Amino acid sequence: MLIPLNVHAISAEKAIVMDLNSGRVLYELKSNEPRLIASITKIMTCLIAINYSDLDKIVVVDEDVLKAYGSSVYLSVGEEIKLIDLLYGLMLRSGNDAAVAVAKTVAGSVDSFVYLMNEYAKTIGMKNTNFVNPHGLDVNGVGNTSTAYDMALLTKVAMQNETFKKIFGTREYKAESNLKTYNWEGKNKLFGMYQYTTGGKTGYTMAANRTLVTTASKDNKNLVVVTLNDGNDFNDHKELYETYFNKYEAVLAIDKNNFKIDDTYYQNIDFYVKEDYYALVTKEEQKDLKIDINIYKYDKVIDDIKIGEAKVMLKDTLLKNISIYAKNKKTKEETPKKSFWQKLLGWFKW
Repeated sequence: MLIPLNVHAISAEKAIVMDLNSGRVLYELKSNEPRLIASITKIMTCLIAINYSDLDKIVVVDEDVLKAYGSSVYLSVGEEIKLIDLLYGLMLRSGNDAAVAVAKTVAGSVDSFVYLMNEYAKTIGMKNTNFVNPHGLDVNGVGNTSTAYDMALLTKVAMQNETFKKIFGTREYKAESNLKTYNWEGKNKLFGMYQYTTGGKTGYTMAANRTLVTTASKDNKNLVVVTLNDGNDFNDHKELYETYFNKYEAVLAIDKNNFKIDDTYYQNIDFYVKEDYYALVTKEEQKDLKIDINIYKYDKVIDDIKIGEAKVMLKDTLLKNISIYAKNKKTKEETPKKSFWQKLLGWFKW
C-alpha cells in the first residue's frame, strides 16, 4: 500500500489518485476504508443502464418518483422521456427521481436494479462496496457504502464506455419529453476551475458529507481523483491533479504506428496492435519499464486474428496488457494482375 505524501494538506477523510490507463494507485489516503458515498452512486446507476438497456427506450414515469426527495429533475407522473435523456438528468443534476425511473425501466423494480449494481460491482473487483438504492440517499445513516479505491476502479471501467464518457464529460444538456423541455447544467464546478477536467460526479448528504469523483487528462496522462467527506473537494481535486501531472511523465511504451517484433516462428506475418499505450512513470522509474512479448504458435494464421500479447511491465508490476494481431504478408503471386484494358489505360497516362 502506498503511504500518503506529506506534501498534501487536503481536507478529505479518504482519497485516491489513480491512473486511468493502468489502474495504478499514485496516491491514497485510507482508500480502502468503506464510507457512505451519497450521489456518486449514480456513476454505477448510469453504467448499469447503458450496459443493460436500450437507451432509446421511452421511460414512462410512474408514482414511485414521488417517493424520491433531495436533488431532482422534477419529473411528472405520466411523463414520457427517452432513457438516454434521463441519464443526462441523472448525472448533470443528480436527479433522485431520475434514478428511480431509470432503475424501474431497466430492471422492472428498484430491488432488481440494485441486485444488478451489486453483481456488477463484484465482477469488476469492487470488494468493499454495497448498494442499497440507485440514488445514494441514506436513511438514519444507512445507505450505499464504498471506498475511494472502489469508486476510482468503477470510474476507470466506466470511462472505457464511450457513451458513459460522453455523459460524464457533458456540461450542459437539453432534453424534451412529451410534457416539458429541460435545460440541465452540471454541478461539477471543476470544469470552470481546471481546464484539463474531462468529467465528474458530485455527491452530498448530511451523513456522507461531500463526495466527489472527477477525471482529468493532460499530455496523454489520464487520472481519476476520488474524495470522500471533503468540505474543500473541488480545490483538493485541482491540487491533486496539478501535483501528479507534474510528478509523472507519459512514456510511449507501445506505438501502434511503429510496432515490430523479431519472431523466427512466423516468416510471412506482419504483427500489429490497435492502440498506443502511454505508461505513467516518474523519471526515476523509466529505467524499470519493459515489454514482455508472448506470441502464440498456430499452424495457420488468419488475417486479424489475435496472435499474442504485449505486457507493459514496471519491474514486476503489470501496467497494461495489449493484444497483438497478425496479417499475412502478400506475395507477388497474390498481387492481382492487371487486365489488358488497365494496362492500356496506364500507357496513355501522362
